[in-house]
This record gives sequence, structure tokens and C-alpha cells, in this order.
Amino acid sequence: MNEEPGRSGLDLDEAHRFAVDTARAAGHLLRRGVRGDVHARAKSASGDLVTDLDLAAERLIVDRIRARWPRHGVIAEEGGEYAVGDAWSWLVDPLDGTNNVAIGLPAYVVGIALCDRGSPVLGVVHDPVAGRTWSAVRGQGAFVHAGGPAGVPLRAPRRPVPAAPVLAWTQGHEVRRDDSTARALKVVLDSTARRVLQLWAPLLSWVMLARGDIDGIVGYRPEAVDLPAGMLLAAEAGMAVRGLDGGCFDDRYGCPAERRSFVAGPPETIDRLVKLVTAAQWIEPQVRQLTPITLTTVGW
Repeated sequence: MNEEPGRSGLDLDEAHRFAVDTARAAGHLLRRGVRGDVHARAKSASGDLVTDLDLAAERLIVDRIRARWPRHGVIAEEGGEYAVGDAWSWLVDPLDGTNNVAIGLPAYVVGIALCDRGSPVLGVVHDPVAGRTWSAVRGQGAFVHAGGPAGVPLRAPRRPVPAAPVLAWTQGHEVRRDDSTARALKVVLDSTARRVLQLWAPLLSWVMLARGDIDGIVGYRPEAVDLPAGMLLAAEAGMAVRGLDGGCFDDRYGCPAERRSFVAGPPETIDRLVKLVTAAQWIEPQVRQLTPITLTTVGW
């Protein structure tokens, strides 16, 4: 039993098994649901969407958590704070990739994290399409679960330093199109990377980084709920995560959006990635003077 002394006797091994099983159950619900008609509606002016599948999967996960740990806090993507509990809080992203599902693109996952006073100690990402689950426990490593509850240790393989990296980009829903920092970062990445992925499902990007499929991720003011599970998974698989300025990254849930911006990648190349993104500060003044092209500009 893996209990933390003085912290309400929570068994992290049990919580780990619970989160893996619950994410899979939500994934089974989503996998069945996407075979039918998916009804999506806007939930904000930024273009973010919500579907009945988001709500049904969230209800399943939240109900399970509250039945097992009624004193724990629960914060979910769609419903907000279902419960404000003790120092333990669960973060739930029932369907990361809603916009993909809405257009019929099979790229979506379920994300669950458990935080101790804001910092993630457990993270689970389940891919209903591939039928595979990834998880991490702070200080115990990352795991891939192909079938049963037991996971196989996951460690990103060492790769040769690429001449030009393959990177993923993510930004928060509320980042404006005329945000000069975001625009400068995109210019630098598009100009220097071999490819920049924008998957509309940040947790998938974190899985790809943890597996060593891509060379890094750059996030600008990302959403708070799905960040801890993915960040912990990559970190426990051996990846480094830093702030955009190269400093220490504050992994606590609830910190301001500007402090959630990050760059993540292998330890042997993280300094190069930081240098890449800090180059954006030199062109930001020029980008700020440019007028963004809008739909009305081109007559849409």
C-alpha cells in the first residue's frame, strides 16, 4: 500500500487503479457515442464547443469520484467545481478534442488528474480510438496500459538531435487572434520547425511527447484542467518542462494563465527549445504592428 503519512491515508495505488478504470469507462461511453449523431454547440465566443458526449462522460467520471472520495474536490472542464474538498482535488477533462469529434476526426482522449494542494500527483490519459491508456504517478514513473489494469513502464527513447524539430503547439481558448506574443511564437515555430502540430487535443500531444514521437511542445496560456495530467505524464517519462523564459515551471493548478505558458521536450534539447521560443521576443514588436487578417477582411 502506498499511503502518504499524515495526508488522510490516501492510497495512491488505489487511486491510480481507480483513475485508469474510470477513464476507460468514460472512453467506452465516448467510443459508442461517436458512432451516432454528435450534437455540438458553442460554449464560448472563442469557438470552443461542447457536446452531449462531453457532459455524459463528465457525469460518469464525477459521479464515480464523489462516490469513492466524497471529501475530495472535483473540478471539471464543463461543470466547473462540482465539489470543493480537502487538499486533494481531481481535475477532469472528459473529452479532450471536442472540436475534432464535431468534424468527425477520430483524435480525442479522456484526461483525469489528482492534485495534492494544487500539484499533480497522478495523471491518466485514455485514447478510446486506440484502446490504450497512459498514466503517471509522481516519483514512480509513467506507464502504458494496453489491456489489463497493470501498466508497463514508459520511458521516452533517446533520439538523435534533429536538424529541425517536430513540435506541437497549444494555446488557451481565450487567446485572441491579435495577441502579439502568440503570433510571434507561431512565426518563429513555423519558420524553424520541420512541422508544427495543432491537434486540438493537447493531451494527445503530451502522450506523443512522452512516447518520444515528437521533439517538443510549446504552450501559450493553455487551459488549466487538462494541463496537469499531460505535464506529469511527460515529466515522469523523462521529459523536461520549463517556463517560456527557461525558468522553473509552476505545475500547480489555479495559477494565472500567463504562468501556465511552457516549453517541454527532452532534457538534452530543452535549452535549444527555450532559445527557440525566446527568439520570439525579438520579433514581437514588428508583429504587434501588423494588422491580423480577419474573415471580414477577406470577405467571408
